[in-house]
Amino acid sequence: MPDVIIESTPATLWIRLNRPERRNAFDPEMSAAVADALDDASAYRSVVITGSEGSFCAGGSLAKLSEPSPKEMRRLYRGSLRLFDSIRNCPRPVIAAVNGAAAGGGNELVVACDLAVAARSATFGQTGPRVGSAPVTGATNVMGVQIGEKRAKEMAMLCRRYSAQQALDLGLINEVVDDDKLEETVQSWCDEISALSPRYLEITKTSSNLWWNAARDSFSSGLGMLNQAVGSPDMIEGATAFLEKRRAVFPDPQ
Repeated sequence: MPDVIIESTPATLWIRLNRPERRNAFDPEMSAAVADALDDASAYRSVVITGSEGSFCAGGSLAKLSEPSPKEMRRLYRGSLRLFDSIRNCPRPVIAAVNGAAAGGGNELVVACDLAVAARSATFGQTGPRVGSAPVTGATNVMGVQIGEKRAKEMAMLCRRYSAQQALDLGLINEVVDDDKLEETVQSWCDEISALSPRYLEITKTSSNLWWNAARDSFSSGLGMLNQAVGSPDMIEGATAFLEKRRAVFPDPQ
């Protein structure tokens, strides 16, 4: 099976992340496949991004971080940024159908999407400082606009987990539904969008990108700092602990 499954109805493009054995964490190739699909989505009225087999997205793949290659890490970072920019630059509304855990870059994927509907069992949260990274492509900047600066810092710094209802109360998502009603509900949102003017929806979306565009330099500078930290003791310990399913023991601050 492909890592990304592309399906469609006459009006809606469905993009399904399909690496359940790693909780749909994306590598550069997966990011590129999703971005390519979004770049070609103008013929539809709406786009949905979801996951397969009970997982939404665990963010960027950590499989190689315990022995990181600076070149490969740059590819992963650039691919993530292109993916999120493609969501924002897609002329059609992009809905996250959150069917499971949205963690790390998966949570930032929700931040990037225009709308989000979650299954009741879904969870949300960042993982950066827990695994030797930092969430600089959405969580440390744009998420503050969505849920407030203090709550965004809590989520980005403390790496707590939040239920779908908590995410709704925070303003991170738009609706919570029973698990077996998720895709039906999302399709009803898409049907509602299909009755609206695509031209003026695009104008509305482009105008709404004000804060994303304002934060764009922050993304680039943050990724530059992450590039400089590739191979640091904190990165290696965080990634190794994650892969070994233990708590990380980070070096003392210097």
